[in-house]
Amino acid sequence: MANSARATARQTPQPPAGGLDGFFSITARGSTISREIRGGLATFFTMAYIVVLNPLIIGTQADSTGGFLGGGAAPNLPMVAATTALVAGVMTILMGVVANFPLAMATGLGLNAFVTFGVAKLPEMTWADAMGLVVLEGIIITILVLTGFRTAVFHAVPAQLKTAISVGIGLFIAIIGFVDAGFVRKSAGGPLGELGVGGFLAGWPLLVFVLGLFITVTLMVRKVRGAILYGILSATLLAIIVEAVGKIGSQHNDKGELVNPTGWGLNVPKLPSSVARTPDFSLLGDFNLLGSFKAIGVVSAVLLIFTLLLADFFDTMGTMVAIGAEAELNDEEGTPPHSERILLVDSVGAMAGGAASVSSNTSYIESASGVGEGARTGLASVVTGLLFLIATFLSPLVEVVPYEAATPALVVVGFLMMQQVKDIDWDDIEIALPAFLTIILMPFTYSIAVGIGAGFVVYVLIKIIKGKAAQVHPLMWITAALFVLYFAIDPVKSVLGV
Repeated sequence: MANSARATARQTPQPPAGGLDGFFSITARGSTISREIRGGLATFFTMAYIVVLNPLIIGTQADSTGGFLGGGAAPNLPMVAATTALVAGVMTILMGVVANFPLAMATGLGLNAFVTFGVAKLPEMTWADAMGLVVLEGIIITILVLTGFRTAVFHAVPAQLKTAISVGIGLFIAIIGFVDAGFVRKSAGGPLGELGVGGFLAGWPLLVFVLGLFITVTLMVRKVRGAILYGILSATLLAIIVEAVGKIGSQHNDKGELVNPTGWGLNVPKLPSSVARTPDFSLLGDFNLLGSFKAIGVVSAVLLIFTLLLADFFDTMGTMVAIGAEAELNDEEGTPPHSERILLVDSVGAMAGGAASVSSNTSYIESASGVGEGARTGLASVVTGLLFLIATFLSPLVEVVPYEAATPALVVVGFLMMQQVKDIDWDDIEIALPAFLTIILMPFTYSIAVGIGAGFVVYVLIKIIKGKAAQVHPLMWITAALFVLYFAIDPVKSVLGV
């Protein structure tokens, strides 16, 4: 396999180096300090949206008692934004220093929405109770890592199925890029999605996205180092100029209602009136570890923890495989270096996110944009983490980069990750069908865990049908069974009356 050969070549013993090079094995992995810095910058700009988006998801919603995060009677978005950036910065730096892997962390999208609408709004539940559940989930998943169970499950997965996970995530982040930019949108009563607004590319923001994609592709084709980062910066500058001239405004009003379909998707790109804001970290420690058991009962609380656990458990596995494959760091079995450390830091991130009341922190597939810039070590993560810490003070600057300027990077990286599809044996239905479902369901369901789960369950099912059940690793049996329960969680709740 081409990726394995290149990874082996990169891991050939190199002369000992000192300083940053020696600590992060930069030369040994075929990288340079400048590439790592560029990669860290690219990853930050690609995922900095979470500092703005997480407060909009968890900060604008009241719990079942009518209280908002932090205990106030009204949203406090700057406080949520500052704490979101703080935890993301600390955990991403830990990932770089402890695991030496180019993987950034922040509040997990999807998980935060589940905590907001599926947990905090349950009768008698408060935000502190909901975040206590997140902490408990983090504790459990950390124990699974320390006992070796999480790593053992990872090694039990067939190599080609791991490749399918990487490819599926590539498609997933590409569709995230297209949707966040507004290039693809939900249609009213028609197909799942349509081009732009009503089937047409309407609005100046979409032009910025298209031009940003064109600039990035042009720079990549011409083999310009820093192509992805330069593409983001160029598109941001263009967006600022377009907004200054056209006064386009946001798609949504202050209530989150769509009022301007051809406006900017998240941030309105303009030079801020100020560049600094004193951060408020009052959310730190605002959780009630066991409050949910009293509020909704033991059975309901356990089922909610299980749902959070399974989604978090496999999202990170898929993400680290995809990043390692793109960076050509994985071994012949598709395993990244220091995988145990990666999983441990990620597990601690779940606890940290809950303890800081910003929801579970997890690994971000947007880290692939940094890998696309040449990042191969944890130094890139340290750079990204430091930028998140700076963002706690400079949140006005973070809000300058709009979706339309950052998302071309996701589309390009999605293409790069898609190239791994050639390593799957499509003539062998025993692996091809599970791989297909893994790949296709991630973008269609907007969930990495769903794609992985479907692939695992069908893989085991086909082995049973073919009379090859003995070939299935025992941990794959356990994992597939857990995913069956995961997919049937609502009927299970109904049977149990919860």
